[in-house]
Amino acid sequence: MQITETVSEGLRREYKVVVPMGDLDAKVTARLEEMKPRVHLKGFRPGNAPVSFLKKQFGKSMMGEIVEEAVNEGSKKAIEDNALKPAFAPQVEPVGEIEQVVDGKADLEFTVKVDLMPDFELADPAKIKIEKLTAEVGDADVDEALKRLAEQSRSYSAREGEARLDDVVKIDFVGRVDGEEFQGGKADDFDLLLGSGQFIPGFEEQLIGAKAGDTRDVEVTFPAEYGEPKLAGKDAVFTVTVKEVKAPDELKIDDELAKRLGLDSLGILKDRVRDQVKLDFARATRLHLKRRILDALDAQHSFPLPPAMVEGEFNNIWNQVQTELKREGKTVADEGKDEDELKKEYHGIAERRVRLGLVLARLGEQNGLTVSPDEMQRAIAQRARQFPGQEQQVFEFYTKNPQAQAEVRAPIFEDKVVDFIAELADVTDRKVDRETLFMDPDEAAEKLKQG
Repeated sequence: MQITETVSEGLRREYKVVVPMGDLDAKVTARLEEMKPRVHLKGFRPGNAPVSFLKKQFGKSMMGEIVEEAVNEGSKKAIEDNALKPAFAPQVEPVGEIEQVVDGKADLEFTVKVDLMPDFELADPAKIKIEKLTAEVGDADVDEALKRLAEQSRSYSAREGEARLDDVVKIDFVGRVDGEEFQGGKADDFDLLLGSGQFIPGFEEQLIGAKAGDTRDVEVTFPAEYGEPKLAGKDAVFTVTVKEVKAPDELKIDDELAKRLGLDSLGILKDRVRDQVKLDFARATRLHLKRRILDALDAQHSFPLPPAMVEGEFNNIWNQVQTELKREGKTVADEGKDEDELKKEYHGIAERRVRLGLVLARLGEQNGLTVSPDEMQRAIAQRARQFPGQEQQVFEFYTKNPQAQAEVRAPIFEDKVVDFIAELADVTDRKVDRETLFMDPDEAAEKLKQG
């Protein structure tokens, strides 16, 4: 086996590996000699079939196994002989026709491409200076949350007259496209809140003014990005019968509301709501803190990145972007940039993600931070609960799929490292208003910069 380095640029290494066909043939012959005593073939006494005959019978399939072993051995040897630290599994590409090799007519040649782990020094977390955005939970915040709860549990009472915005209409409806009914386009006794946006755009507006007993043909067009491809962009007519009109009852925030929600009094409800609002504020504070920690880490580390790792991350991002654009019925041009500009922007995001991933991994490794089996079990169980009735299948999928487990482990590990840094860093609280606290981190940073 001959191994020759052909590329040494930055973190990329490439090697050409050549295994002479004579060596491969010798391995096939040796393997056949080993199995010869166990072979029973018609016309030969057990163990007496000549190797030349065995080679005609089994040589090609065995050569396939030998070639696969040689590729694995060559890749491993190239890495070990050169004391490399790969970022991930090497990429192997054959040179020439592999069929010629299996047929014993050519040497085995292949290239091994390896991206190396970068060597870099970590910034001292204790020297990181960041602001933590905080906001006080006021009575107005609690009152607003109470009002939302009251609206969500609001009752409605039947009344005479025409349906208005914010009324509920009980309807039967049948939808047709090109005169034909379609699956999911029919229901009886459906309570529809006018103005809620539950139905296709334009549907609810056409029921305003309807009275109990009215039947109307509601003409709408399914959105181009509608989830069912057969209906996307299609014109439809819904025959709607209004059976009842119900108006919203007076919105009351009192002990009765608390009791409807399973609590004894309004005072207890207010305490529960205040606790929940505090949790919401704390989550928003942590979101900003995490973003600022990651920004600081990114600013303090600059080192070469494994090319294939960056390209893999970019491809994931770009595929998500294209999927989202397709779902929304848009193109790259709708983003206000040409494709090259957009790709450059997302390539920068991919580089940031890879850089931060390597920094966080090194920080976690050096400080003994790990994700315990119990933490993984809880996280997987939480995901399984998101699929009622399929919990067992989801749980088994994650427990048997290493890649899926890695996707669950990654955010848990990241949060652990971020929390570790937050304990060591120089963190200064900064009071902000509620609006700023719940802004996107980029928007909040820009607002605070402008004063």
